[in-house]
Amino acid sequence: MSTIQTVGIIGAGTMGNGIAQACAARGIQVVMVDINEAAVQRGLATVAGSLDRLIKKEKISAADKDAALALITTSTDYAALTGAQLVIEAATENEALKVKILQQLDALLAPEVIVATNTSSISITKLAAATQRADRFIGMHFFNPVPMMALVEIIRGLQTSDATHDAVKALSERLGKSPITVKNAPGFVVNRILVPMINEAFFVLAEGLATPEDIDAGMKLGCNQPIGPLALADMIGLDVCLAVMEVYVNEFADSKYRPAPLLKEMVAAGWLGRKSGRGVYRY
Repeated sequence: MSTIQTVGIIGAGTMGNGIAQACAARGIQVVMVDINEAAVQRGLATVAGSLDRLIKKEKISAADKDAALALITTSTDYAALTGAQLVIEAATENEALKVKILQQLDALLAPEVIVATNTSSISITKLAAATQRADRFIGMHFFNPVPMMALVEIIRGLQTSDATHDAVKALSERLGKSPITVKNAPGFVVNRILVPMINEAFFVLAEGLATPEDIDAGMKLGCNQPIGPLALADMIGLDVCLAVMEVYVNEFADSKYRPAPLLKEMVAAGWLGRKSGRGVYRY
């Protein structure tokens, strides 16, 4: 399999433009595609702003910024992706939408091109089966903010070939990331452990064992976490945490994943965290 020189990215939102920046900063050509010109321009502006902050912190030079931006081309047409050796789909977390995009890509791209999805919850095996290149399909789950976070979960579907896995792992390392290899299962590794921990924090809160501040301080100081689970839930969105727990309880059919009643109650109240101005804490 030839070395990956050009990476196509579908979606110029938070994850897509972060992946574009991470690739361009390492000298890899990027083609970033979104549904309209406004969306791709917003994505480019975000990358430029992020690079400006790195200049301010003296992590990169102005010349580094110009070099990175020069490697990113944008388009609203999937045909612009035909020169890529790897295309990463980073569209909204919606299975029907992802399948539609992947099938369009599949029809357009040469058979040897690898297609990856940046999903955080949808089955890689299932998405792979919707394409004609299931052996060249893989999950690349980046973490937000992509330019800063070292982790990439590389998720193998049942059909993913060793060559595909190895090429994507090598690329992740070229991006300066530390990849981990994961089998396909709901939540993969990180969210499978993280979200039930957050859910347990809601059980602890509901039982009145400690205040939200003390629960968060306990986990920060006792487990060396940079942010407590309740503050993190507010950041992620309580509705998102609840949706993930519901996926686990349905997929694993195991009651240990049942969502905390307090979490459900707060979502019902519209207390979703930072985005709604109130969650466990007020903002």
